[in-house]
Amino acid sequence: MGSGRPQGSIQKVITTLEFLSVCSGPVRDIYAHWDRRREGRRMPSRTDINPADFAGHLPGIVFVEVQRDPLDYVYRSVGAREIEARGADPTGKSVADYWHGGGGMEAVLGNYNYVTTQGACLYEFERFVGRSGNYVIDETLFMPLSPDDRNVTDILTYTHYEDIWRKS
Repeated sequence: MGSGRPQGSIQKVITTLEFLSVCSGPVRDIYAHWDRRREGRRMPSRTDINPADFAGHLPGIVFVEVQRDPLDYVYRSVGAREIEARGADPTGKSVADYWHGGGGMEAVLGNYNYVTTQGACLYEFERFVGRSGNYVIDETLFMPLSPDDRNVTDILTYTHYEDIWRKS
């Protein structure tokens, strides 16, 4: 039941802090919160993150649990805008079954795999023509969470959408 993007979309993935020079203010805000919560560690734990601290961004927030043996990613908390983008609430379901994004399921799972194995953030930028006929920018930031600073147990994602101009 995954959903992809229309033909003609542009996609870029950045796995360094270079993304901070090109991302939107809301993405930068969420990263700054995640970064502060690390307190000198590689990554914060799930218990370090209090969604009330970024209440204005909750519609674009998704918490995904990393399950092992076999490796799977399960939606645990999904913001209203993300539910709307998928057309259904995927809470409790596998990302493999309810993925959303460009590049297909392999690309989506590849993003989660990267964050899980590297314990590092991943920023994805897409531009595509939305249902409205406008170009849409879709930015997603994937941030690892770990109680022991080694094994990623959860992934916090934030997605920011913006209509930018009408397709000619």
